[in-house]
Amino acid sequence: MNERQIMTADEVRRAIARVAHEIGERNGGVQNVVLVGIYRRGIPLAKRIATAIQQIEGSTVAIGALDITLYRDDLEIRGASTQIQHTNIPVDITGKIIVLVDDVLYTGRTIRAALDALTDLGRPDRIQLAVLVDRGHRELPIRADFVGKNVPTAASEDVAVRLNEVDGGDDAVMITRGAV
Repeated sequence: MNERQIMTADEVRRAIARVAHEIGERNGGVQNVVLVGIYRRGIPLAKRIATAIQQIEGSTVAIGALDITLYRDDLEIRGASTQIQHTNIPVDITGKIIVLVDDVLYTGRTIRAALDALTDLGRPDRIQLAVLVDRGHRELPIRADFVGKNVPTAASEDVAVRLNEVDGGDDAVMITRGAV
């Protein structure tokens, strides 16, 4: 397998800071914003964005965790090994600006599942999407509002986000390609 790094830990940090700035700018501040991280890596990314927003805006934002397992359209394929996590959003999302946070935007199917899960919890005023990496290849008409890095990829490649909180070690974003 071939692997190459496309983002270093410092580039990940800068991308998160940029996304935090853009969230505040786009929404005229963050007083009505709730960050909702999608399991797994979306949660630590949401926490990091919230920390950056605190430093930039001087305001705290609520952070939630969203499990989309039961909303996935590939649940039958994933089978019995699928682990259900706990959705925890500490505020009522009705009337709020929800910023969904995930690590990689690919086909759009994960985000579609997240939208379904969110609308079961309330009726937000707006839902926006922040991703660390947008790799293209959309199968659904979904786009990110906030992107750390756009990375054109081949369908045969994978994008692996490594975060210290989940994976240990240094943060990095890698492109991997199996042997052809």
